[in-house]
Amino acid sequence: MRPVFKRAAIGLTAVLVSGAGLVAIAATQASAATGCRVAYTVNEWPGGFTGNVAVTNLGDPLNGWRLEWTFANGQTVTQGWNGVFSQNGSRVTVTNESWNAGLGTNATVTPGFNGTWTGTNSAPTSFTINGVVCTGSTVPGPSPTAGSPSPSPSGGAVWTSSEQWGTWTNGGYTLYNNIWGSGAGPQTIWANSFSDWGVWANHPNTGGVKSYPNCTRAVNRTLSSLRSLTSTFNVTVPNSGAYTTAYDIWANNHAYEIMLWLNKTGPVGPLGSLQTTATVGGHTWQVYSGSNGSNAVFSFIRTSNTSAGSVDILAVLNWIRDRGWFGDVTVGDVQLGYEITSSSGGLNFTTNSFSVSFS
Repeated sequence: MRPVFKRAAIGLTAVLVSGAGLVAIAATQASAATGCRVAYTVNEWPGGFTGNVAVTNLGDPLNGWRLEWTFANGQTVTQGWNGVFSQNGSRVTVTNESWNAGLGTNATVTPGFNGTWTGTNSAPTSFTINGVVCTGSTVPGPSPTAGSPSPSPSGGAVWTSSEQWGTWTNGGYTLYNNIWGSGAGPQTIWANSFSDWGVWANHPNTGGVKSYPNCTRAVNRTLSSLRSLTSTFNVTVPNSGAYTTAYDIWANNHAYEIMLWLNKTGPVGPLGSLQTTATVGGHTWQVYSGSNGSNAVFSFIRTSNTSAGSVDILAVLNWIRDRGWFGDVTVGDVQLGYEITSSSGGLNFTTNSFSVSFS
């Protein structure tokens, strides 16, 4: 029996449908020194389903937690893990195990369960942790704790999307949610402008790239006609998961792909084989050359991670041309984004500033 695909929403946040029977819901809200975000995913079959609830603590550290929600259609939990489950009518309560009672700021706990349903299996519309509604951000109180987390951008951003191909244009740039890999989980992109945006993603710990949320500026100029092509960046990325922060530059209508890896974490690696080490464009890189079966790929892997700086992209492209790897190509799009392989439990990737300039 084919799994059922569904769409639902919690509060103001849309739902991402990705993979077989996966329903993902990102929730957001505010509270002083207290707040939480929930991603609820379901794999459903006739009469039964598996649910997973990824709860991220956006407030002060917790020593003991209690998660609650209400089912709308009489669903019943039959088995649970990563928490102690109880149910009274439609109301489900999950409390911590002894080994996962501590939940630090920005930490995530992932209770899961098996359940039964008849007729309809609607997603819950509200979750609470220790009595606080999870809506994804914290609100400063009258006496905020020093160093407490700032409001989650996705809770009050100008634009958000959990759609697989969600897009938004601003200031000559286009933002893409861009979830394309097999087995992807929920992902929500948010933006206040092309230079102030980010992504929350909860992709499973399996191999293969799941997504490349990015911001793009079109150049559409031949290499020889450009006098300059530079970019600046400043990002905040997690210290777990598997991903790279990378520029993706396209030339000759996607015949050539040039990737500039600024930082990388976890088991990720470039296509092709190592050609040389080069200092160009303001950075030192290990340079790989290969093909993905559709186009040639040149990958420049920075020899040490960085989260902020500038890149002379034109110098990199001319370096490739000087080696005869391509000619006077037409530079199409310049993209900056996060190529995410895994981010289990939900991780945040934030672009603090970004720009592309050319003449």
